[in-house]
Amino acid sequence: MSETPPRTLHLNAFLMNAGHHDAAWRHPRTQPERITDLSYFQDLARAAERGRLDSVFLADGVALWGKVRHNALGGFEPLTLLSALAAVTEHVGLIATVSTTFNEPYHVARKFASLDHLSGGRAGWNIVTSGSVDEARNFNREEHLEHAVRYERAREFLDVTTKLWDSWEDDAILLDREAGVYADTAKVHPIEHRGEHFQVRGALNVPRSPQGRPLLVQAGSSEDGKEFAAEFAEAVFTAQQTLADAQAFYKDLKSRLPRFGRSERELLVLPGICPVIGSTEAEARRLEQELTDLQVPEYGLAQLSGMLGTDLTGLPLDGPLPELPEERQINGNKSRFTLVAELARRDGLTLRELIARLGGGRGHRVFAGTPEQIADELEEWFTRGAADGFNIMPPYLPGGLDDFVDQVVPVLQARGLFRTEYTGRTLRDHYGLARPANRLVPAAG
Repeated sequence: MSETPPRTLHLNAFLMNAGHHDAAWRHPRTQPERITDLSYFQDLARAAERGRLDSVFLADGVALWGKVRHNALGGFEPLTLLSALAAVTEHVGLIATVSTTFNEPYHVARKFASLDHLSGGRAGWNIVTSGSVDEARNFNREEHLEHAVRYERAREFLDVTTKLWDSWEDDAILLDREAGVYADTAKVHPIEHRGEHFQVRGALNVPRSPQGRPLLVQAGSSEDGKEFAAEFAEAVFTAQQTLADAQAFYKDLKSRLPRFGRSERELLVLPGICPVIGSTEAEARRLEQELTDLQVPEYGLAQLSGMLGTDLTGLPLDGPLPELPEERQINGNKSRFTLVAELARRDGLTLRELIARLGGGRGHRVFAGTPEQIADELEEWFTRGAADGFNIMPPYLPGGLDDFVDQVVPVLQARGLFRTEYTGRTLRDHYGLARPANRLVPAAG
């Protein structure tokens, strides 16, 4: 009888311009002038692959959010960039954020199928419903769709894209030159979708891709988000500040899977962590303080106002948070609102202290220490039911990723917690997930 292989970590590199700390671009270790330079991102992707990381990930929104006066914001459209990164890497997965609220399913299905072919099966889709009114105002709307409506639309959107990816059977292409038959049209299916939000005939104009469909990732931790993740997602990017909160989220999410006929191994939970690495703990804390000292309070206050759905402009930085709306009144990112409000209340933080705490991870855990201490932290969360792996958010780039790859990864490998070589070619291989069956083809037997 074959034994189940030992469980090992999954590590994703979350790439963000000059780094995740909101003051990173001001630090002498960063290169903000290169954030529209392809070679910069190629170097980052190759560093992730050198560390045998599962994937790299690009967040995205369809508005210029935050105060660009005080941070290196804006950047490439992620699918375009990842297509270019596919050409200079062989193994590392390529995950792009794309909104279901401001796109059409046919466009999205086609783009991801193309990336999956171009990369040899390494595409992943971080599914978001978008959270800001600024995005809505770039797409003919004065206000954002209601939170629940966004998730209803997302469910139908995903149903349509999945059907489109399955509209070609794997063996539809015959390439019979002698008979003049390129494809068996009995194996290319119109999907004839008519729903509340979409009408799509199909078939897709891209054949079924190496993975069948991209790895499906989701990042919302609200009640709607958790239900959506339990039904559809194969990996979840999430934010928790404490081990206990992470354990509770992990248990909650995994407990929902049986209702959708899914096992625990079919959904991987990857909390974000911003590792501030030093050769000693004191050195790491000095770097953390250097970044904090470079923060622009006006930027942090605007970012905090957005997270909390409350205008904090002009409030005293050394005073407490004002009275906040209830979560049900928030139409943006509900889970981040709750996390930030609870963090401030639990630790009695002033606005200035809260801005400092959120500077590195925007609500994700920031941990400063030696490579061994960071490995200890990852191991504890992994072995105590809080995580299947981590979304690594370097506070500054490129050095923060290099340090993680060259200093933390070897410690994890020595402990038997992380791969020393890639054993598969596709992103699904890295995450230990099966290639999905084609929904439009009856099962044999």
